[in-house]
Amino acid sequence: MRRAAVPLLLVTLAWPALVAAQGGPATSSAVPFKLGTFEIDGDPRIGIVLEDKVIIDLVAANRALERNPAYPPVPMPADMRALIGQYEYGLKHRLYEIVNDLVAARRLSATPRPRYVHDLAQVRTLAPLMPRKILNAAVNFYSHVGEGGSPEEQKKAAEERRRTRGVPYLFLKPTEGAIIGNGDAVVLPYGRDRIDWEVELGIVIGRATKYVPATKAAEHIFGYMVTVDISDRGGRPPDSRPGSDWFVGKGHDTFAPMGPWIVPKEFYGDPMKRLRQTLSVGGQQMQEGLPGDMIHSVYELIEYASSIITLYPGDVVNNGTSGGVGMGTAVRGKQMFLKAGDEIVASIEGIGTLRLPVVAEPAPTPGTGSYLPPVSSYRKPQP
Repeated sequence: MRRAAVPLLLVTLAWPALVAAQGGPATSSAVPFKLGTFEIDGDPRIGIVLEDKVIIDLVAANRALERNPAYPPVPMPADMRALIGQYEYGLKHRLYEIVNDLVAARRLSATPRPRYVHDLAQVRTLAPLMPRKILNAAVNFYSHVGEGGSPEEQKKAAEERRRTRGVPYLFLKPTEGAIIGNGDAVVLPYGRDRIDWEVELGIVIGRATKYVPATKAAEHIFGYMVTVDISDRGGRPPDSRPGSDWFVGKGHDTFAPMGPWIVPKEFYGDPMKRLRQTLSVGGQQMQEGLPGDMIHSVYELIEYASSIITLYPGDVVNNGTSGGVGMGTAVRGKQMFLKAGDEIVASIEGIGTLRLPVVAEPAPTPGTGSYLPPVSSYRKPQP
């Protein structure tokens, strides 16, 4: 015999009483949510994101919830990094309670809505957090191996890499100054005309870890976001110390866009089963990356990184990028680089989209010569 469905209205009306009767914190959220940092009334505030369009001011919503004696006071974090550090130690249950109360009491559709509820268009989206460190995986997609050569050369290089995967290659990327959020401009450094794009999955660490095996790495992940590794392919001038220079290539201001928010891992699932990361420039799709193209999994990246340095809550490990970058020729047959007036659109399904206008930096005040020169001073401009 089929059991009769319980009317949604009855469940909604009974929810607060059920919570109080349970005598414990909520263990699940009525709906999935994301977490970000937003400028609200002139101040940066942590926001709970619902349906990618409604922002809940966390501190204000918690203050309102605690007026109900069924919900004991819970200290709120000052910023996203603090939230991440507290999340698995009780804070996530309070976030679940806030969301459950909003849904059960239909506060999002109330007239008037609570003052702590905002439409996304009414607030400015900031970068979700300021990590202590960002670790980026270099050449971690087979389609990105040797893509500066012909399609045949690229295929041969990728096949060779499949035979000898080795260990990941990680490099450090600057944080403050380099990090920007959704809608912020990527600035082309003065005279640097070989600026490239790389869409990546940002893996946000949730628990401190050292020497964690890949099989346990998921336990140390907080969530995921969209990142873009903006890169300067201009290199160093030939009359200086020879060799590659990762600081020049990866370290300029605005070269680490991230966001638009973070999806806690319980609402995203296993990225090695569902990841699809894409990037377009000026409306033309340049990249599409899928997990089957990755050389080392997100969990292997964490294993390798934690074998070198302790990862802390809020640290970010980026998974690398797929073929289709500007310097590559295997996809489009020619190199393409960013120019002022372009718009970068980087997306990961299930997470969100970054939209980034591209602008040129004005000429700086002349220095002594110990500064990064324009690429045109030692490279012929691309035709």
